[in-house]
Amino acid sequence: MLVILLFVAGCSVQPAAQPSPTLPVTSQSPDTTTETATSGPPTAKPVWEVGKNPLPKGPGGFGEIRPTPPELVNRALPTKDILPPPADGEYTSTITPIPPDVLARSTWQAGCPVSKDELRYLTMSFWGFDGRPHTGEMIVHKKVAQQITGVFAKLYEAKFPLEEMRVSTPAELTAPPTGDGNNTTAFVCRPARGQTNWSAHAYGLAVDINPFCNPYSKGELVLPELASAYVDRGRVRPGMIRAGDVAERAFAAIGWTWGGTWRTPKDLMHFSATGS
Repeated sequence: MLVILLFVAGCSVQPAAQPSPTLPVTSQSPDTTTETATSGPPTAKPVWEVGKNPLPKGPGGFGEIRPTPPELVNRALPTKDILPPPADGEYTSTITPIPPDVLARSTWQAGCPVSKDELRYLTMSFWGFDGRPHTGEMIVHKKVAQQITGVFAKLYEAKFPLEEMRVSTPAELTAPPTGDGNNTTAFVCRPARGQTNWSAHAYGLAVDINPFCNPYSKGELVLPELASAYVDRGRVRPGMIRAGDVAERAFAAIGWTWGGTWRTPKDLMHFSATGS
């Protein structure tokens, strides 16, 4: 399970964010009045920047678990486009062999448990938390490629929001934990966390959906490390996966298992074809 921090049991990893730096205070001239100082338009609240603030490492090599920042308690960050959005707003998907430039920036290498020819590169439309359609990318095993584009067609039809959907990079495997990543992704070539066997992600047979909104938890461990506010599933917010919702039904229809049904750990982001 996996992108900018890497997750236990093979989940992806994702980066953490850092608030914008505090602006220096400029002194007022003696004749500046209070009215002049407050008459301008209110300053826009800075947008949270994902992956900018590394966390100190705690036991097990993960970042220190911290309370969710107020800006992320009801997370709805805008999507940064990496591909042109669908021109007509309709769901569009493509399935192709992995282009050389995409392969080069992915985590695939010769020692992975699948060859590059066994994998496929997908592009798929999705709705962002900004209420706009976007185009994302994903690498999966070729035998499930058609099924996965069908799953995301159902999510698109339901306007289930995703923050981002992009291919995981090698740098993310060794990046300092930041605890605020929210990338929806699939293939990541790495062993399961704390184990020597490959994760389902390393075969392109698992997908993580909105990891921040659907965290992994085991005891006091929460991944991403800043996502504790989303462990409470009684407080429903956009992007969360819940039993019987469109996401679980869509994956169940292709025979995939949801980690939210596990007793321990709870891996709410994780769907897999292997049951692990």
